[in-house]
Amino acid sequence: MNGFLNIIKGIFIGAGAIVPGVSSGVLCVIFGIYEKLLDAVLNFFKDIKQNIKFLLPIALGVGIGVLLFSNMLNYLLYEFPIQTKSIFIGLIIGTIPSLIREVNEKETFKPQNVIYLLIALAIGIITVVLENRMHIITNLDNMSIMYLVMCGAIMSVGIVVPGVSSTIILMLLGVYSVYLQSVANLYLPVLIPLGIGLILGSIIVMKLTKKLLEKYYAQTFYSIIGFTIGSIFVLLPQGMTLLETILCVLCIILGVYISHIPNIIKNFKTSKMFKAIKVLNKMHSQSKTQKD
Repeated sequence: MNGFLNIIKGIFIGAGAIVPGVSSGVLCVIFGIYEKLLDAVLNFFKDIKQNIKFLLPIALGVGIGVLLFSNMLNYLLYEFPIQTKSIFIGLIIGTIPSLIREVNEKETFKPQNVIYLLIALAIGIITVVLENRMHIITNLDNMSIMYLVMCGAIMSVGIVVPGVSSTIILMLLGVYSVYLQSVANLYLPVLIPLGIGLILGSIIVMKLTKKLLEKYYAQTFYSIIGFTIGSIFVLLPQGMTLLETILCVLCIILGVYISHIPNIIKNFKTSKMFKAIKVLNKMHSQSKTQKD
């Protein structure tokens, strides 16, 4: 069951690497796997079997999300932009309280930590403004393999750090349109060097993020929350009619409800009813074995 859920999470994370304005890091935070993902990748050889069991379904889902579902998500964003964006906003809003609760459980709340949240929020909003104003198209002929590797490494910041859009980074580097075309056509001469840079860059950024979480947990996590909140602004629909505004609010509420589903499942697994079902299943299996 956990493996299947991780594949689903991976699909959304993979799609988030393609769709403008949606951060893969934010989706990892929303799904509650961000810190665990960092640990599994950086400490892979400490417990290979357990880490493969956790990472493989996510990696499989990411591959499916990038190759197949990114087009569907782009379709939904094009045909039903208000509904799709509003559900994403609801997912983010619904996750924020649990993130704040998580950091405050590990460290006592300090008012100055809010400053880190506000700084990260401001950076997130600035990147949104830049992204909305950028329309850069660069010719593939002007790009060397080393340049593509470097672009992949820099892109890793947008993949690993929640709320930092990888699309704005690719636009700044002038490779966004080439990246989209290469993914759509599986053009390996571009995807391989980008992938090499992305892997190397991700390891470095992950190690840095992990160090910051170990030494400055509250400050780093409040910064992550700030980046996560900032991603709402790129998704916020504009120029809506009254009917569209009502639809937007309803979809946000739906998104908030969906964000609580993992907690509902988690609470059910620890409930007396779930334990009773497990006992009954065990008794049924034992009686079946005795009959055989």
